Amino acid sequence: MKKLRVLLVDDEIMIREGFKRLFDWEAHDCEIVGEAADGMDALTKIDTLAPDIAIMDINIPIMNGLKVIQLARIKHPDTAFVIVSGYDDFSYCREALRLQITDYILKPVNYEEFGTCIDNLKIALFQRSATGETAKQDEPTIHGLVRYLQEHLAEEISLSVLAEEFHLSAQYISQLFKSEIGVNFLAYLTNIRMEKAKKLLLTTALSIADISAQCGYGDYRVFTKVFKKSEGITPSQYRRDFLENH
Repeated sequence: MKKLRVLLVDDEIMIREGFKRLFDWEAHDCEIVGEAADGMDALTKIDTLAPDIAIMDINIPIMNGLKVIQLARIKHPDTAFVIVSGYDDFSYCREALRLQITDYILKPVNYEEFGTCIDNLKIALFQRSATGETAKQDEPTIHGLVRYLQEHLAEEISLSVLAEEFHLSAQYISQLFKSEIGVNFLAYLTNIRMEKAKKLLLTTALSIADISAQCGYGDYRVFTKVFKKSEGITPSQYRRDFLENH
């Protein structure tokens, strides 16, 4: 899998240096290709470098981060934007959601959480690039495996189940996920289950137990624990927060 190209945007050099020194980009299949300290510079760098990901502060000189994203989206719709801000303000969060920001992270940055964000981004970018693709050969490919997971999320899925279904070794499938998507099989499966759970929580009135079952968790207590680890809050709180703000 090719390395994802990352642009860092923050007017504080110490913040940019922190990102470069305190986070293991190599381990997450990423490389920093540029930096910007103000909004105009950021827009120019996005145009010239075409990064896969832009890590963006909101409160930057000349043009704020949200305006940069709004303008950049016109020419670079596939660039993923992650907001890193000191503002825990719902109005900013709401505007970020409107602009389809991938994530909104508060300073000081928790680099373990940031790593999860980057891994989820890799999955999302892979899925986007895979959309519409068809296998050119009859043999199972990573795209076939991904489609199978999407279609059987409510079932018990493991590497051994995939191995039997696709007549491949579990070890080979495991290596395929790591090499093609950049994360291990379990991380990928958990991510798409959580994405389905969030969609069901926000668009249906299904009970937590029913959503748990549809996402492949027979025990809703296990589902709740995994969801809270992934999102920082329980499924019930996630739904409640959304309803209170909309």
